[in-house]
Amino acid sequence: MRLSFFKQLPVLSLLLVFLSTACHDAKHQDIADYTPWHSVDEPLAELERVRQQISAPTFPDRDFVITDFGAVGDGTTLNTEAFKKAIETCHTSGGGRVVVPFGTFLTGAIYLKSNVNLHLADSTTILFSRDSTQYPMVFTRWEGMELINYSALIYAYGEENIAITGIGTLDGNADNNHWWWWNGAERFGGRKHIGYQKVARDSLHVLNDQQTDPKTRVFGDGYYLRPNFIQPYLCKNVRIADVKVINSPMWNINPVLCENVIVEHVKVISHGPNNDGCNPESSKNVLISHCYFDTGDDCIAIKSGRDGDGRRIGIPSENIIIEHCYMKDGHGGVVIGSEVSGGARNIFALNNTMDSPQLDRVLRLKTSSSRGGIIEHIFMKDTKVGTYKEAAVRFNMFYEKPGDFLPTIRNIWVENMEVERGGKYGILINAYEESPVQDFRMVNSTMHGVRTPIKANNVRNMTMENVDMDEKSLEKTEEFK
Repeated sequence: MRLSFFKQLPVLSLLLVFLSTACHDAKHQDIADYTPWHSVDEPLAELERVRQQISAPTFPDRDFVITDFGAVGDGTTLNTEAFKKAIETCHTSGGGRVVVPFGTFLTGAIYLKSNVNLHLADSTTILFSRDSTQYPMVFTRWEGMELINYSALIYAYGEENIAITGIGTLDGNADNNHWWWWNGAERFGGRKHIGYQKVARDSLHVLNDQQTDPKTRVFGDGYYLRPNFIQPYLCKNVRIADVKVINSPMWNINPVLCENVIVEHVKVISHGPNNDGCNPESSKNVLISHCYFDTGDDCIAIKSGRDGDGRRIGIPSENIIIEHCYMKDGHGGVVIGSEVSGGARNIFALNNTMDSPQLDRVLRLKTSSSRGGIIEHIFMKDTKVGTYKEAAVRFNMFYEKPGDFLPTIRNIWVENMEVERGGKYGILINAYEESPVQDFRMVNSTMHGVRTPIKANNVRNMTMENVDMDEKSLEKTEEFK
């Protein structure tokens, strides 16, 4: 049965009766200076303004080959010191490329310094050690909370002009018997045990709620909080290009508090627990372009800190462009949250393709009243979808525990979304009556084979223009009870 939605006013009125809600309670968020977009020209103009602020770092034409510093690419020799010496020499010499020639180079944590481009020769592999002692304790974020924990496999703090490039492979070397089992989930080899990740995670949540000094939150050995793969922290002018990233212990690419970041032509294939593809966190002016994501969690998830830490630091993720990417497996294609207490704004996703029965959602905004924060000015255009599992567009304000900080979601524009075979829902919205989703617009979109076109409760100013959905059955539009 085909339902052509929102082409005639009477149909619109009937469908949206249950979406009408009480007026937004302005006390929980500052709504001053907020103006929604009224035409597609507005987000497109803003997109181009953001694009002009993003540029790739440049490096001197000098090469420092790691084998000249004692590295051996036999897959068994530990090369941590060789990487360190090559990067230090490149840095103190004014910068250039640290070249990893053909081979398999085993190493512990790599620390990138300013003006260094870590370059992988074609078909080479950097293989990371499974020995946790090879990852020194550093100041980091773990699921949006500050602490002292294992270094990311590739880490930088306060550096400028850094890059990871080349048609080679970064192999995190994680599997069900190494790193992933720390999660505790049986499907990843975990054994439910008091010493594994959940206890440490719960403890870190308490420290976050109490807002203790992050430098006193020391974890590491015995706490089972897995390191992320690539984490530039407080860095400017970052580029990650062409590499293949596989088998990460945790999140794959996680720029934190960074500015001017480019992730392009990168392939991420990693199906472990919490193996998000790319997570810009409290970062500004970010381009994610022509990438491939096949992940065990969200493909792209935009973050800005969890709960107290996110609100205390108060720095949103903003001015982010996601274009010409392909998303396969994952909990969501383009996701904002859930650790988004610092807010997120000016997010643009254009000309992306998604297709997998194991992809749960196309556009997902997830937050809660323990998070708070404002998510606004989200623009998705020209999205091609083969299939997905749950919902094409999903808004959820009840993700994880409740609290006293109502979130705000407003000014979301979706245009030209084409779905060949939909999942359970077309649009799924669960929001607070006191804080409804505001100003959600869908334009010129078609979804075939959707079982329930809309399930929603609290929305204000929802507009549909030329939106067609095919139902799989005679199920009618649902409302949350």
